[in-house]
Amino acid sequence: MTRLLSATILALTTALPGCAAITNLSGGPSLEVFEIRPLAGGPKTCGRGRTTELVIEEPKARGTLNTERIMIRPSTLQTQYLPDAQWGDTVPITLQNLLVRGFGSYDVFTHVGRAPLGLGGDYALISEINDFNAEVSGKGAIIRLSVDAQLVRESDASVIARGKFSTTATSPTTRTSDLIPAFDAAGQQLLVQITDWGLQGIGVNPATCR
Repeated sequence: MTRLLSATILALTTALPGCAAITNLSGGPSLEVFEIRPLAGGPKTCGRGRTTELVIEEPKARGTLNTERIMIRPSTLQTQYLPDAQWGDTVPITLQNLLVRGFGSYDVFTHVGRAPLGLGGDYALISEINDFNAEVSGKGAIIRLSVDAQLVRESDASVIARGKFSTTATSPTTRTSDLIPAFDAAGQQLLVQITDWGLQGIGVNPATCR
């Protein structure tokens, strides 16, 4: 390893207050794996029969977010990752799994999945992840999650609802042990926003679901 490369890695690993930056992916230490919890509560009854099939397509995301690594931004133009932790799946798959479980808990759907049971479902949820990261703020960080989504009726490929969703949560430090609960809190808020919006899009009032 050249002196220049060694100096570069040293600079990266000391850039963040309270945590190191991205480690060497080819030979770094093993990472702890974390997940965001699905929505709390068991099956929810909305007072109508199961008549609708919903397909949750894999969300789109730019390359820096299409990874298992947990992003943290020291500044607006910098992208780094926690050195000691990662998600159990890529960020798009993580969100897709959470949405499948979230919508699947409501009794209005005959099926909620990543693909239709037959040739096509009744509705498809198409989304794009814009933010799924922590931003350093003073000694702590702000967790920022934002998603754009469309609900599409499969029979005529028409968009019946569009939504923009954004949540934040505060972490007192940039330590992984503080950041992950903040990611989870922001994730719970995001799931509530999207599932409520999706139910309203097919004519269901989420306030009537128990």
